[in-house]
Formats: sequence, C-alpha cells, structure tokens
Amino acid sequence: MTRAAPRLARWLTGSLLLPLAACGGAADPTRNDSAAAGPTPTATTMPDRVPEHAALPAPIKTTPSPEAQSVLSCSAERGQAAAQRLVKICTSVSPATHPPCNAANSCAIIEDEIARSCGLLGDDAAKTSGCAVDPKSDAAAANVIRRYYSAINAHDYATAWIQWGNDGRPGQRFADFQKGFADTRATSVTIGKMPPSEGAAGSIYATVPVTVDAQLDDGRRQRFIGHYVVRRVNDVPGASAEQLRWHIDSATLKAAGVSG
Repeated sequence: MTRAAPRLARWLTGSLLLPLAACGGAADPTRNDSAAAGPTPTATTMPDRVPEHAALPAPIKTTPSPEAQSVLSCSAERGQAAAQRLVKICTSVSPATHPPCNAANSCAIIEDEIARSCGLLGDDAAKTSGCAVDPKSDAAAANVIRRYYSAINAHDYATAWIQWGNDGRPGQRFADFQKGFADTRATSVTIGKMPPSEGAAGSIYATVPVTVDAQLDDGRRQRFIGHYVVRRVNDVPGASAEQLRWHIDSATLKAAGVSG
C-alpha cells in the first residue's frame, strides 16, 4: 500500500494489529431505552474517557469529521418487513421495560439487545423461540463480529464500541474510535471457518477469521484479512451476565488491497 493509503487502512493495520485486553463492568450508556422514542442517540453522546489500564497509542486520525453521520435505521438497512420481524423477536425476549426494540434504531442495537436478553436467560435460552443461537456457542461468538460491522456500516459507533465490552475498546477514547471511521461509507464482513473455541485461565476464547470490505467516501474500496479473538468468562460461580457474554478481546487485520 502506498504512502497515500486512506486513513481507514492505516488505522486498521496500525492499532488493531496490537493485542487488546477486554474490559467491562460499567452500565451500558449507549442504549435507546424507549421503544417509541425514535432513532438511537448518536455516538457523540458516549463518554470520552480511557480505562485506567489504557496503554495503546491513539489512532492516526485526530481531526473531527465535518459533521456526524446519522445512524442508518434498521428499516432503511433491511426493509420494513425484515426490521419488524427483528423487533418482534427483540420484544419477545427482552426483559427491559423500554427495550431498544425499535425499527428506527440500527439493526445492530436491536440484535445486541436480543443477544443480551438471551444471555440473561441462560440455559432457558434454548427453550425460547427468539433465541435461535445458543448464547454460549461459537455461532454466538461469530455474531459479535457480524454485529460489530453491521453497527459500523450503520454509523452506529456506540453499538460497535460496546462489542469490545461495556467500557469499549481498551486504550482508546470513544471519540477517537469514531473518528477512525470518518472516511468510511460502508463496510461488510465475511466470516471464515472457525476452529473450535478454547478455554484458558477461566475464560473461553473463539478465533473468528474475517475478510472485511470497506468503501471510502471517495469511492475507493479496501479489503482487510485477519481474525478477531472473542472472549467470554467460563461458567464460574459469581460471573455476571455481562462477563458471560462474548465480546471482542483482540484483533489482527492486514490490508489486502485497494481498488477504485
């Protein structure tokens, strides 16, 4: 790739090549808890802070975009019928009084609420029609990466952020995380064949091979290949529902070409 490579390539192939430790614990500040309030709040409402254990460098891009991109609604992304089917599943499993099960939100945040709710159900999730995927399975681990890129594609950076855990991506401010995608128009991810997940030190790790395609605002297209490692705490006594959920632990991606 030349020195004139777009910012997204430098950001992905720079900071994301470093192993990232997962974190969590804080309450989720990103959810739109009103089922009738309209689109989810834009990512700029996220707290601008760094976890205490942060040690990674800031991303290359440091200047803000001219204006925040609006979040793409689930209805606009997948069509009204598909969005309403997703909303129906969400409302059937969510224990929240006002869950973010709203077609005006991104599909990613609705799917995240479904995953969260099915995780809370534990072993009963398999008996619930809305929980098509066992929340402890490798398929659920792969879905974290699908939601991550679905959220990025919808410009719902707040939902993408919490796929790293409730405190977001360690070592990076949320504002810088969002700026890293300022030149990105659209993204998609293809999941490769996953090896069996492995346990170590009280956690379970799943490796998710990916091919990521991105289109920049200037029309150029980029491709990245590599893998994510997704982690959850093993079924140990005292583990919280959030700790038992899969979340991104680290990422290794490299540029595989630019066209356009």
